Amino acid sequence: MGTIGQLWNVPIVVDAIPDTGEHVDLEAPEPVRESVAKATGLRALPQLSAKFDLIRRGNDVHVSGEVSARVGQTCVVTLDSIENEISEPIDLLFAPDAAAKKNAASGRAIRASADDGPEPLIGGVIDLGALAVEFLLLGIDPYPRKPGVKFTPPKSEDAESHPFAALEVLKKRSAGRKS
Repeated sequence: MGTIGQLWNVPIVVDAIPDTGEHVDLEAPEPVRESVAKATGLRALPQLSAKFDLIRRGNDVHVSGEVSARVGQTCVVTLDSIENEISEPIDLLFAPDAAAKKNAASGRAIRASADDGPEPLIGGVIDLGALAVEFLLLGIDPYPRKPGVKFTPPKSEDAESHPFAALEVLKKRSAGRKS
């Protein structure tokens, strides 16, 4: 995750998770939201929260929940300021570092999906803040648009000036040779 994952740290020690599981609600404070917005190129991040359910399964930990946010962006068509709501589900399995290393050594990729294998549980700690930021990034629309806005390319007066005009000329020439 690099520096993005270090913007919001909420470490949970796995050994402190009760056998019955634990529910954690997080609300990012303003300095964290400002740092995340700056690092991710958002115009603003007025709201960022996350809900997690942590359940121990032997040495593994199942983490499920949801990241919710309101992000300030710029419409890629009109360049107007807009706000979008994000709701990104989380469903991960964390395994002790040895199990994760075994998967890596076998050449098996470890990804952010429960179907692809466990995430590494390093040092017996799960950073819920870093997870929230990571899943926020997954939910951000890279090409935000105002509702109802469509991009329409400008009309060209000259029919020969479009990007494929040269290809059409070549096509006509080759068609003339076949006749």
